[in-house]
Amino acid sequence: MSGTRTVAMAAGLLMLTQLASRILGFLRESLMANFYGKTGVTDAYQTAFILPDLIYWLLVGGVLSSAFIPVFSEYIHKGKEEEGWRVASSFINLILLLLSVLVIIALIFTPHFIRLQVPGFTAENQALTVLLTRIILIQPLLLALSGITMGILNSYKIFWPSALGTVLYNASVIVFGVILARPDDPESISGFAIGVVVGALLNFVVQIPALRRQGLRYYPIIDWRHPGVRKIAVLAVPIILSYSLNQIQVVVNSNLGSHLIEGSLTAVWYSYRLYQLPVGIFALAIAVAVFPTLNEHATLNKWKEFVLTSSLAVRMVIFITLPISVGMIVLRYPLIRVLFEHGAFTPVDTFATAIPLLYFAVGISAQSVIQILPRMFYALQDTWTPVIIGIISMLANVAFMFLLVKPLQSGGLAFATSLAALLNMILLLYLLRKRLKSIDGWRMLTTTLKTLLASGVMGIAVWFGGQWLTSLVGVGKFASVFVLLVGTFIGALIFAGITKIMGMEEFDQTLGLFQKRFKRG
Repeated sequence: MSGTRTVAMAAGLLMLTQLASRILGFLRESLMANFYGKTGVTDAYQTAFILPDLIYWLLVGGVLSSAFIPVFSEYIHKGKEEEGWRVASSFINLILLLLSVLVIIALIFTPHFIRLQVPGFTAENQALTVLLTRIILIQPLLLALSGITMGILNSYKIFWPSALGTVLYNASVIVFGVILARPDDPESISGFAIGVVVGALLNFVVQIPALRRQGLRYYPIIDWRHPGVRKIAVLAVPIILSYSLNQIQVVVNSNLGSHLIEGSLTAVWYSYRLYQLPVGIFALAIAVAVFPTLNEHATLNKWKEFVLTSSLAVRMVIFITLPISVGMIVLRYPLIRVLFEHGAFTPVDTFATAIPLLYFAVGISAQSVIQILPRMFYALQDTWTPVIIGIISMLANVAFMFLLVKPLQSGGLAFATSLAALLNMILLLYLLRKRLKSIDGWRMLTTTLKTLLASGVMGIAVWFGGQWLTSLVGVGKFASVFVLLVGTFIGALIFAGITKIMGMEEFDQTLGLFQKRFKRG
C-alpha cells in the first residue's frame, strides 16, 4: 500500500506539471498559428526537429528508460550507491562524447539531409528548414544532460525537478518566439527555435540543486571494463537499433506529407500534438511514476506486486484515456477553433487539421498503454522484446501509410500511426502474458469493455448536445469555447455517473489520485 501511495502521489504531481507544460505547449502552437498560419513556413519549423530528435533519441532518449535507469536503480536498491555513481559518470561522459561528434557531422551535412527528407518542399522552404535545423541541433546535448539528470533523480523517486523543467522549456519557447516574431519575415520563426535551445538549458539547470542534495558524485572517467557500463551497453544495443530503424517511418511520413498540399505536415503536427496531450499528461506521467517501483519489485523478485502494480497502471490509463479519445473525436472542431483559429489560421485550416485529428484520436488509448508495457520489459532488463515488437509495428506503420495516404491524404498518415499503436499494444500484452504467466488480463479486459461502453454513451450524448448548441450559438471563437466547455463538463458528468453506477474500482482510484494531489497542493 505504501508503494501504491508513492506511485499515486508521483503520478499526480507529474500529471499536474505535465498539464501545465502542455497548456504552455498549446499556447506556443497557438501563437505560431496566429503569426504564420498553416503554411510552408510552419512545415519547415516542424521538419527542423527531425534530425536533432533523431540524434537525441538514437543515443539518449530510449537508452535512459531501457538501460541506464534500471541498471542505476539496481545499484541504489542493493546499497551500492558509490559504485552506481561511477557507472553513471562513465555513461554521461561516453554519451556526451558521442553526441558531440554526431552534432558536428549533422551541422555539416544538414542541407543534404533536408533535401532527402522533404523533396517536395520549395527551395525557399528547404533553405529555411536548414537554418532552423542548425539552430535546434544544439538542443540534443542539453537534453542529454537534463535527461540523464532526470533518470538519476527518478531512480531516487524524485520527480518534481524534471517536471518543472518541462514547464520552463515551453515557457522559454513562447518568450523568445513572441519577442522575435515578425509575420512578414519567414526567418523570424527562428525565434521559436532559439527558445527551444534556451528551454533545454533551463530544463537541465533547474534539476542541478536536487541532484546536489542527493549527493552528486561525478568522475571524469570512461570505464569500459566496469560490469555496470557493459550491462548498460548490452541493454542499449537493441534500443539504438530500434530508434535507428524507427526513423524510417518519420522519413516516410515527412516525405509523403511534403508532396501533399502545402501546410499538410503542419496539420498533421498540430493534430498529433492534440493526440499526444492525454498521452503526455496521464499515460506518460503514470508510466514514469510507476517505473522505479517496477524496477524495485523486479530487483527484489516481488512478482505478485510487480503484476498488480503494472495492472493498476494499465487500467487507470485505459479508464482515463478512452473517454478523452471519444470526447476529442466528437468535439474536434470546437477544440481546434479555440486553440488555433485566429490570425493567419483560417476556418479552412481548421477543417484540414480536424481530419488527421479524427484518425489520431482513435489510437490514443493504445498509444497510452504502450507507455507502460515496454517499461515492464525494461524493469525485467529485457530490451530486445519491445524493440522487436517496435520494429514490427514500425514496418506495419510504413505499410499503412503507403496504403492510406492516397485515399485519406493527411488522415491516412494519422490513421497509420493509430493502427500501428494498436498492433504494438496487442503484441506486447501477448508476450508479457507468456513471460509472466499472468498479467491480470481479465481485469484489464473488463475495465476496457466497461470504459468503452460508458465512453460510447457519453460520446453520443455529447455529439447530439454539441450539434444542438452549435445550431444555437454558431461557430465563432467564443461560441466554440462555450460548446467545448459545456460539452466537456456534460461528458465528464455522464461518464462519471455511468462508471460509478457500474461500480468500477478505477473510478474511485482515479478520483482518489486527484484528490490526494490537490489536497497536498
